[in-house]
Amino acid sequence: MDNVQRRRLLAGFAATALAPLAGVARATPKRVIFEGQAFDLRVTVAGAELRLNGTGVRQVAWFKGYLCALYLGSPADSAAQALAMAGPKRIHLRMLQEVPAAEFSKAMRKGIVRNSTPPVQQALAARVERFSAQIDSIGKVRAKDVVDLDLDPARGLLMSLNGALRGDPVPGEDFYAALLRSFVGEVPYDTRMRAGLLGRPAG
Repeated sequence: MDNVQRRRLLAGFAATALAPLAGVARATPKRVIFEGQAFDLRVTVAGAELRLNGTGVRQVAWFKGYLCALYLGSPADSAAQALAMAGPKRIHLRMLQEVPAAEFSKAMRKGIVRNSTPPVQQALAARVERFSAQIDSIGKVRAKDVVDLDLDPARGLLMSLNGALRGDPVPGEDFYAALLRSFVGEVPYDTRMRAGLLGRPAG
C-alpha cells in the first residue's frame, strides 16, 4: 500500500467515526467541534461515563437560540431507544442569546404537554410546577451560559447553571423522560435539532 492509498484509507476511517454526529465539523481525540464550539465526547454523570450521542441547534428561521448535546450510556438513533435506555443521561444546553428564564419554563411546559398523554400530564403536574419555579428563579439566561439537565436515577432531574446546581432534584425517571421527549419525541422543539441529537442527518 503506497502513501496515497494509506491517506485515503485513514480519511475513510475518520469519516466513518464521525458519521453518527450530525453537523460535526471536525473532531479531536476527546472533543468534537459543532457550530464553532467544542463538545466533550465523554462526560461523567452520577458516577457513570456517558458518550456524546449527537448535537443540534435550536433555530427559528435565521435565529439560533442555543446549541444542544445529548449524552447517553450507549448509542441511540431513535427516541424509543433513548427513552428506554437505563441509567444516567444528560441534556446539555449552550446559550447563544440572552433570554428571560420564563421563556424556557414556558417552552418546557409546552413540550411536555405536546408529547405526553393527559394521564401522564396529570401525574407530572406537581413536578412540572416545581421545575418551572426552579427555572424561573434564574431570572435570565445569557449568551455563553451553560445549562445541564442530568438524570441521576437515584435522585431524579438535576439542573445546573454554569456548573452550579440550581434547586433540589425533581424526582422520577418518568419526569425526565417527559422532558427528553420534548427534545427527541414526536413533537420536538425543533425537528432538525432532534435529528442531530439522535445522530441523524439534519436534512
